[in-house]
Amino acid sequence: MSERPDCLPGRASSVVPGVFGDRLEVSHQRWSRGGGRSAPGRPLFLCLHGWGSNEDDITDIMRYIAPYNDYVALRAPLTLQEPQGDALRRVAGAYSWFHDAVPVGEDLDRDAFAAACAIDRWVADHVAADRDVVTLGFSQGGLLAVHLLRINASRYRVAISLSGFLAPRIIKESAPDDDLLAERNTPVFFGYGLADTVIPRYEIYAMSAWLDEHTWLTSHGYPRLDHSVSLEEFADIRQWLVMNDISSGVI
Repeated sequence: MSERPDCLPGRASSVVPGVFGDRLEVSHQRWSRGGGRSAPGRPLFLCLHGWGSNEDDITDIMRYIAPYNDYVALRAPLTLQEPQGDALRRVAGAYSWFHDAVPVGEDLDRDAFAAACAIDRWVADHVAADRDVVTLGFSQGGLLAVHLLRINASRYRVAISLSGFLAPRIIKESAPDDDLLAERNTPVFFGYGLADTVIPRYEIYAMSAWLDEHTWLTSHGYPRLDHSVSLEEFADIRQWLVMNDISSGVI
């Protein structure tokens, strides 16, 4: 991995205390059975949750899509808070990768870069360099499943983005491997709900268009699905995983 900054700090956030793009550190994770070493010949899934969630929620997906693969789910470093009198109280079990639910513009570039760098450092420290890694994320995690490819294109085998969105790369340094990624033809699955009221439709289309230009994209839009996941989506992912020699197990 080439040398690079690991954060691009910007302005202060009024939603989650802190600065957009501030350096982050991943400190909590949940491994699958055997500490992620039960199926060493299969790719390891790196699971990334969304806004206000945690590492326990995202792992439920694994039993539907790849029950025989190892996984590790990471907890986002930022804890959500809510007003309590004149102070703020931490919300138990609610974490975020970004300083807002859906940042935009330079704020999103900065937060996406800082979070992806933190995750990439964690992978370098905890996963064998010769182990194939599949990035899997929902919402904020869906963005990061793809953004990991944009900062270290050669490390991750494939990516699965569920209801994700795209950092615009107004700040060029926030996605240094975009050109390399476009050369590699990395398989990406992008699933989204056509009834999503959290991620605007134009953001979904922007994500699809960018992925189509930079990756080997398989995308599915689900007409009655909101900002969520579905069994139909899981079935499509299972088929895609088999096509890409990631998982051949059935449930």
